[in-house]
Amino acid sequence: MQKGIIGKKIGMTQIFDESGKVIPVTVVEAGPCVVVQKKTVENDGYAALQLGFGDVKVQRVNKPMKGHFDKADVACKKNLKEFRLDNCDILNVGDIVKADTFAAGEAVDVVGISKGKGFAGAIKRHNQHRLKETHGTGPVHRQAGSMGACSSPSRIYKGKGMAGHMGAEQVTVQNLEIVKIDAENNLIAIKGAVPGPKGGIVYIVDSVKA
Repeated sequence: MQKGIIGKKIGMTQIFDESGKVIPVTVVEAGPCVVVQKKTVENDGYAALQLGFGDVKVQRVNKPMKGHFDKADVACKKNLKEFRLDNCDILNVGDIVKADTFAAGEAVDVVGISKGKGFAGAIKRHNQHRLKETHGTGPVHRQAGSMGACSSPSRIYKGKGMAGHMGAEQVTVQNLEIVKIDAENNLIAIKGAVPGPKGGIVYIVDSVKA
């Protein structure tokens, strides 16, 4: 991984390329992020950079976190994320990472927390089929059906698709293309959809499949 940044999902729109083809894009406010901590192989066993994004009032952070920011001599940040970059040596504590660290045409992976769907049934949650609605099936045509066998194994196997809490979990969408960079306003237009609601925090890193 060579590059990484923290951003906030603004929403979706569409832009046109030179040939007039419409491209659906997600606009992300990426940075500016500040390097809050630098981890080294000698001290921590691995090399990484901790980035901070989004200013927050001093009274909104606890004393340990305030000391953490004071040690780095940076303003208090709302979101922190550690990136294990291959080239950590080029950045130091206090340096600023902006949207122009990426370029148009690059492939990235975007990590975010998906929208919460609440308690969902097996059809919506696991794409299961419904039962037939004729011949006395009754009011159970959207229920999960048989849970397992009888006396053997006398239990339900782990991983059985059942109703339950859906969404609100970490999702990574891989190999998305950066269509446009607005360095002045710290905006990145990414082709396609990224996880999470408007205003959600996302992490943009180099694609592992590019």
